[in-house]
Amino acid sequence: MEIAPPNEPLVSEDRSAGPEGLSDEAEATPAAEARASDAPENETGPEEDAAGGSSALGPGEELSDEALVTQCATLLFASPEPLSLARLVDLLERPERGRVRDALQGLQERLDASGLPYEVKEVAGGYRLHTRSVQAPVVARLIKEKKPERISSAALETLAIVAYRQPVTKAEIEAIRGVQAGPVLRSLVDRGLCKIAGRADQPGAPLQYGTTKEFLERFGLARVKELPRDNELAGS
Repeated sequence: MEIAPPNEPLVSEDRSAGPEGLSDEAEATPAAEARASDAPENETGPEEDAAGGSSALGPGEELSDEALVTQCATLLFASPEPLSLARLVDLLERPERGRVRDALQGLQERLDASGLPYEVKEVAGGYRLHTRSVQAPVVARLIKEKKPERISSAALETLAIVAYRQPVTKAEIEAIRGVQAGPVLRSLVDRGLCKIAGRADQPGAPLQYGTTKEFLERFGLARVKELPRDNELAGS
């Protein structure tokens, strides 16, 4: 499978997953341990993310509605990562949260009315300014020379199990797939798609794995709950 930038179709490609049989201790590489401390992705949406926010109103409350829309557009355009509602409130110098939500809605309405190929999209617990999916062929011309990052079918299967069953241990993944999963898991952690989410309350306290914000961003999801369910996949 090819992990592509937003709006670019994904293409699978089989590739060997490498030697099997690594223990949980072998999987805990420095990169993996570093990711273990990552905060879990936001499951409730950016509106409910209070991290870094402040209840006290600041100078931003004096901004006009027009200025809030303009500054929201500026921040979303300039930011390399999604911005949560709480983060936007802080960057706008603490206007009332409801006004920031209204500014985001107003920005979307203006983009719709203008005919410009952009939209405000909720992804990975925050908001980003995206090109509309209908423009994917145009964007593809810009990046067609870039060598795509590839992921094997074995890694894709493992990633799907982690996404739907998280937090999940290596042993649980292996019971589902029927093969050892150590090297594949380590590869997914190194790529930033999975992280160590803790240890299971089981004998030996095996490592548990979950997905990351990078995973949500790559697949255009606001939260894990947006993954398609069985009935949706059956109807596709």
